[in-house]
Amino acid sequence: MAGSNLKREIGVWGLSSNLINTMIGAGIFVLPAMVASGLGTASILAYLFCGILISLVMLCFAEVGSIITSDGGVYAYIDKALGDYFGFNAAFLFLVAAISADAAVAHAVIDIADSILPFSFTLPMRILGIFLIFGGLAYLNVTGVRKGLVLVKAITIAKLAPLVLFVLFVSKDIQIQNLAWSDTPSLREMGQISLLLFFAFQGGESGLSVSGEVRNPQKTIPRSIFISIGVVLLLYLLVQTISQGVLGPSLALFQENTLGEVASKAIGPLGLTLMTIGAGVSMFGNLSSEMLSIPRILYGASKDRVIPIMALSRIHPKYATPSVAIVVYAIVAFIFTLFGGFRQLAILSSATVLLVYFAMAMAVIRLRLKNKDGTPPHFRIPGGFLVPVITALVILWFLSSLTGKEIWGISLFIGILSVAYMVIKKYRPGEPRL
Repeated sequence: MAGSNLKREIGVWGLSSNLINTMIGAGIFVLPAMVASGLGTASILAYLFCGILISLVMLCFAEVGSIITSDGGVYAYIDKALGDYFGFNAAFLFLVAAISADAAVAHAVIDIADSILPFSFTLPMRILGIFLIFGGLAYLNVTGVRKGLVLVKAITIAKLAPLVLFVLFVSKDIQIQNLAWSDTPSLREMGQISLLLFFAFQGGESGLSVSGEVRNPQKTIPRSIFISIGVVLLLYLLVQTISQGVLGPSLALFQENTLGEVASKAIGPLGLTLMTIGAGVSMFGNLSSEMLSIPRILYGASKDRVIPIMALSRIHPKYATPSVAIVVYAIVAFIFTLFGGFRQLAILSSATVLLVYFAMAMAVIRLRLKNKDGTPPHFRIPGGFLVPVITALVILWFLSSLTGKEIWGISLFIGILSVAYMVIKKYRPGEPRL
């Protein structure tokens, strides 16, 4: 389990910022109304559940990532810890989670545009808008990584600015009676809404992909995890509380541009316009980051032959970018967007990424059992097997909230992957990874 040859220059605040940036995407701009529709003023419980789970998951990532420092991210961790069958499945599940998340965000971007433009979007216009989003970002990234990086850097501040301004200027209009807690939801209701809300907490695993460049990772990684989770959870709780406090029971009615409607009531038309534009820019920034990074994972998985489609590892002769992986990713994300709404895509993304997180909890246990005689110094979660076991159990509870149709669909997909793995294994027995 080789170490990294990269320079270790990232400290606590640098890693914390990276984690915060990857976790805060589009979900928080539209999910408060959906959460309120299921739990009302008890919505805060779902946020706490999700915050606890993502903290446990990130600790598992921290331990495994401090041992396995080779390239490949999530699928490399699982592949080396649990074997190539699980690495193969993890690669595809992670890609499905990412594609579903991007498709959900693209829906939210179109909904935001529909809410502020002086005309309504017909179905053909929605399809054209979605095509322009993915087509434009694909073109930008194919023609050079520098252009993609410039766009990502330019929009990064927009991910936090509208939320911070929202908290500062709208909190004064909270009506305390709107926060009165009338009843406690059942565990099943909590699980169903938490599974949807977890969409807003995903992405931290991408932020930890720079662990090979972190100074003193045994201390920096856990500190950064707690700082970033604390900041994200606090910001999300404030946004939900303010939204509930301003709109009260009517919050559940505004599921397309939730925070814009809250700002409108508190500040007026200017608040609606500024918050809506800020949300749209932030969502587009999230998509630009995904289009920059996720095709590289697709490219790497193809190059390592985890995904046996060698065309995906081709490099553009002029721009030196993984052009085929970028175009394929954009096309698949476009198709996903056409055939699903935000809520369905968010649940699919959460469910598939939770399966990957479950495998990461198992990876911690496997590596500890495999390396009883010790490994090179690395971060180790305190409490023995308690954290990975609790993580696995909480994830199973989350997944128990899926409907029968959703469970059947995901099971069928894993079955297809398993058959594909066995076929590839049989006909390519000499491959190093499969």
